[in-house]
Amino acid sequence: MSKLTLTLLHQSLRKSFVTLESNHKVWTSVLDECSPLMVSLGNLAEQSRALSNIQISNTPLRDFPDLEDRLRFKLSEATDTVLGKLNEKMSSLQSVRDTISNQVSTVFQLYEQDADSIDLLAVTERSAITPSVADMLEWLQDAERHYRQQFLRRKTLLQTLRADDLSLLESAPKRWKSLETPSTEDRITDTLCKVSFFMESQ
Repeated sequence: MSKLTLTLLHQSLRKSFVTLESNHKVWTSVLDECSPLMVSLGNLAEQSRALSNIQISNTPLRDFPDLEDRLRFKLSEATDTVLGKLNEKMSSLQSVRDTISNQVSTVFQLYEQDADSIDLLAVTERSAITPSVADMLEWLQDAERHYRQQFLRRKTLLQTLRADDLSLLESAPKRWKSLETPSTEDRITDTLCKVSFFMESQ
C-alpha cells in the first residue's frame, strides 16, 4: 500500500468517525425524546380502555349525552398526535442511519479500490495514537449494522401500532424499551474513545 493510499484511507476513516460521533449524539437524543412519547401512548390506551369499561349512562355524568363520544374523540386525536410525533422522530433516526451508512460505504469503497495492492502489515499495524486500519473498518461496520438493525426494529414496531388497537398501544412502551441494546451502545462509545486521538491527529 502506498503512503498516499494509506493517508487517503486515514483521512476517510477520520471523517467516518467524526460523522459517527456527531450522529451517535443525535441518535441518543432522539431516542431520549421518544421515551416519554411511548409512555404517553400507553397512558392514552389505558384511558381509552377505562372509558370503554365505564357505563357513563349509569353515572351522574349521564346528563351529558355526548360526553362519551367527545372523550373518545379527544383520546383518539391525542393518540394520532403522539403517533405523528413518533413518526417524525423515526425520520430523524432514518437520517442518522443513512448518513452513517453512506460514510461507511465511502470508506470501504476507497479501501477496496486498492485492495490488490494492500500490504497486510500496513492494514494491521497500530500505534499508540492510531488503531489499525483493519480494527477501524471493523468498528465502523459494527456501528453501521447496529443503527441499521435498530432503525428497522423500531420502525417495524411503530408500523404495527394503530389508534384503535388498545392492546398493542398498551404494550408498546415495554416493547420499545426491550429493543434497547446498552451493550452495543457502550461498544460504540468505547470505539469513539479508542479513536479520539486518531480523530484529532492530522
